[in-house]
Amino acid sequence: MKSIIVGTAGHIDHGKTTLVRALTGVDADRLPEEKRRGITIDLGFAELDLGDVRVGFVDVPGHERFVKNMLAGAHGIDAVALVIAADEGVMPQTREHFDIGKLLGVRGGLVVVTKIDTVDEELLALVRAEAEELVAGSFLDGAPIVAVSARSGAGLDELREELRGVAARSPARSSQAVARLPVDRAFTMRGFGAVVTGTLVAGEIAEGDEMELLPAADRVRVRGLQVHGRAVSQAAAGQRTAINLGGVDAASIERGMTLAPAGRLRATQIIDTSLEVLPNAPRALRSRARVRVHLGAAEVLARVQVLEPSGEIAAGARGFAQLRLESPVVALPEEHFIIRSYSPQRTIGGGSVLDAFAAKRRGRERAVARERLVALTGAAAAVRLALYVEAAGDDGLRRADLAARTGWRDETLDAALREAAAGGALVEAEGVYAGRKIFDDFIQRACAEVEAHHKREPLQRGLARETLRERLFAHVAPEVFRAVLVQAESAGLLVSERDIVRAGGHTLALSAADSELHASLEQIYREAALEAPALNDALARAAGGKPVAREHARKILQLLLDSGALVRVSNDLLVHRDALARLVETLGEYAARHEPERLIDVAAFKDLANVSRKYAIPLLEYLDRARITRRAGDRRLIL
Repeated sequence: MKSIIVGTAGHIDHGKTTLVRALTGVDADRLPEEKRRGITIDLGFAELDLGDVRVGFVDVPGHERFVKNMLAGAHGIDAVALVIAADEGVMPQTREHFDIGKLLGVRGGLVVVTKIDTVDEELLALVRAEAEELVAGSFLDGAPIVAVSARSGAGLDELREELRGVAARSPARSSQAVARLPVDRAFTMRGFGAVVTGTLVAGEIAEGDEMELLPAADRVRVRGLQVHGRAVSQAAAGQRTAINLGGVDAASIERGMTLAPAGRLRATQIIDTSLEVLPNAPRALRSRARVRVHLGAAEVLARVQVLEPSGEIAAGARGFAQLRLESPVVALPEEHFIIRSYSPQRTIGGGSVLDAFAAKRRGRERAVARERLVALTGAAAAVRLALYVEAAGDDGLRRADLAARTGWRDETLDAALREAAAGGALVEAEGVYAGRKIFDDFIQRACAEVEAHHKREPLQRGLARETLRERLFAHVAPEVFRAVLVQAESAGLLVSERDIVRAGGHTLALSAADSELHASLEQIYREAALEAPALNDALARAAGGKPVAREHARKILQLLLDSGALVRVSNDLLVHRDALARLVETLGEYAARHEPERLIDVAAFKDLANVSRKYAIPLLEYLDRARITRRAGDRRLIL
């Protein structure tokens, strides 16, 4: 069965609550003060069952002092019932509520002329004409205008049929978003605990679901659900829903909070928007203006930063602006909002969210930001993701960041990510996404840095991987750095060798003198076998008395280490690999002769290797690290 939410709208005392009661039998005024004063102060709710359609009514206050309460219930409605009393016609709050409906992007509804039993046909015709003039060119242009009397019942059957038609014309809710319920009421029910109510604007919520109340980030569990007083196991988008929550006290829940799947959405305080200023606004909207922002069920104060070249958005015009909120809220792309002046409180405009996690823009950055917002307006899902990632710059965005920014379900998000990556707009790096232009720039910078290192240090095999990361990529996610090296290597631009990165075409071209020094050093260590000389002695002997810069000689020595010809046994002991290979072979023969114990002590090792204790201990510790031997008390087990 199809369900829609219809919000009443109109001036105070035009019969909105009476109309809802006549249709549903439910008095939407629940507060004692409302009954005592005879006016609606806060939101009221009722349901009309039309057999094949269920209409949930959100009855809103019409007094100008309670517009903020009206706005808390206006989010998530599918259609508007604009109520105009026949004995008064269009009044100030009629126009303000109608403007709010337009700004919130409501797509359908109807006009209900009430109290027809108090006027003659001539006056009724004038009110109809006034209503037609008001809605001309709007979402209610051509909508049914139904004249009724809640007192006599005249016109109510026609109204029910027109409501059925409104429901049939209302588009289905999008299935792309995760569950989201802006809380417009919270209370404690004896025997149950905390209960929240609101319009489920997206997704589904079921008993047992783990949810989160934002922006407080309180984890809660769904203990039970009701839709218009009926217990259900699951509620769907477009339904007025009451939810019994476990794990939270109702006193800590405020109107304006959002209930969402745990860990899925995040609160924000800087929002880029497309914003329209009403034609009847008293003045243009300028930067630094302090306004009241109504988003979902929340009302927060904010400062406006206009992104237009003129620095303002004129009355009746549309432009781009950033809202810097004084309190965190949950906001998602394409969500509509209303702005009201700080004082006196008056609706001056509204718009839709383009980027809920924007960065502050200053000076020349505003022009770039505006170009990006133009591209975001009406953008397809893959394009939107690419623009978000591009705006994140070098930092990139993780999948969880994109999930929070969009509010999309996993399947929708993953499909858009695949499309963006296939189109070349994004690069995926172990769950982190970077813009293609930025990623390609990373590769160019890495290659340039490695080439510069080769020019500075021609005798070094390459640049240490960690040094490269610290110089260029310390602020970048490690996943992106690794992906840069992988793609650069697959393109033949760089080569990674253990902890070294070198250019793909880099080779060591030693001069004749350096080649001689290189060969001499290796020969000295080969001949010394396990009792290798001290480093300085080896360098002096290799130079043969010729003047050689000590630092240059050390670089030649490092080439031997990099190639594996020499092995660093300890800080002060370098041994040729051939000598170590012979030692390992000798140990294996010794172990075979001493089966099954396969043990050797220091004295026996000294004799076996034909070295003094000065060399025996470092060699044994090296063999332990290499897992050729293992300590067993005062002896070693040959593995």
